[in-house]
Amino acid sequence: MLLGILVVLCFIPTADVTENKILVAQRPLLTVDNKTATLICNYSYNGTGEEFRASLHKGANSAVEVCFISWNTSKIVSNLNKKSNCQVTHDKGKVIFNLWNMSASQTDIYFCKIEAMYPPPYVCNEKSNGTVIHVKEETRVEIQEPQSAVSLWIIVAMTGILALYSMLITAVFINYWQKSKKNLYHQNDYMNMTPRHPQYQKKKGYPSYAPTRDYTAYRSWQP
Repeated sequence: MLLGILVVLCFIPTADVTENKILVAQRPLLTVDNKTATLICNYSYNGTGEEFRASLHKGANSAVEVCFISWNTSKIVSNLNKKSNCQVTHDKGKVIFNLWNMSASQTDIYFCKIEAMYPPPYVCNEKSNGTVIHVKEETRVEIQEPQSAVSLWIIVAMTGILALYSMLITAVFINYWQKSKKNLYHQNDYMNMTPRHPQYQKKKGYPSYAPTRDYTAYRSWQP
């Protein structure tokens, strides 16, 4: 009797208890020096999905979706988030998120999310530990120092040129002033030797510059 029960149980088909899962792996820390970051999300899926969706979220509670990509056997659709400057590419077993023009304010923890959309059942990966993307502050001191030195040399050169120009103008003015003073001194020493008529002869119509005539020379001698 017991042997017959065991034989019957052997022919009862066992239920498939294997659960479809998506496993995601991403690096824990990513340091950004040049405002550009590349975050790679490796994943594995033990099901036979035909349509998938991958997205990148940031924040401790994954509240902000940065960008996403979806694909199936026939096409790939991606979303480029202009505010976050993010672009996504898909390869076999991994999704690559490229971020650029990042600032220090975008330092946060980022999570990859992979979803099997079709056929049912819908499957999504469990929340991973995420990747902390640390964006360093941009240092501008080394760039500004050469510019400040060049500006200082330009100011010094311009000051020297203006000083030299002022000295030349002053020297020319002093030379001209000395020559004018010398000419004025010589003009004051010159004496006008032109004879002039007495005041009473000017009434007769003689020019002031005509020499005075001695009319007594023309009189005949009288005893």
